[in-house]
Amino acid sequence: MVAVSGVKNSGKTSLITAMLPHLKAAGLKAATVKHDGHSFTSDPEGTDTGKHMAAGAWGTAIFDREKYKIVRQDPVDERALIEKFSDADLVLLEGFKHSAWPKLELVRAGNSTQPVCDPATLLALVTDTELSLPGVPSVPLEGAAAAQVILDYLRKEGRL
Repeated sequence: MVAVSGVKNSGKTSLITAMLPHLKAAGLKAATVKHDGHSFTSDPEGTDTGKHMAAGAWGTAIFDREKYKIVRQDPVDERALIEKFSDADLVLLEGFKHSAWPKLELVRAGNSTQPVCDPATLLALVTDTELSLPGVPSVPLEGAAAAQVILDYLRKEGRL
């Protein structure tokens, strides 16, 4: 697991989507788990599964030959969701800035001026600024460099 963290609107989703093709090209099966601090709509209004949930279904599922989605109304945390991806090579967690997970932290000009994560948890700062922390590498704000940090970490940990 590696968290991609930063303050609101720092570019976490953009960085993850920019890293995923590089991680896939390296042969990794990567999954993502995103925390939403607000309640999210699991199924758009008007869809069949959305109608099922609105009518009171405790859970619903939709599938085709290549993918599926299950929605359940149960308390859950990231650890339970990570377990759902036990066959993944890597789970990228979006958010979780105050967690103990190893992480990349985005610090972007015009959005944040300093890191908010515990430096002991940082694999790297991903930034378009001159900011640096002792013992923490800084890499450009782009997918290939950030993906390389993760690949290097996985090799060092003996997981790649």
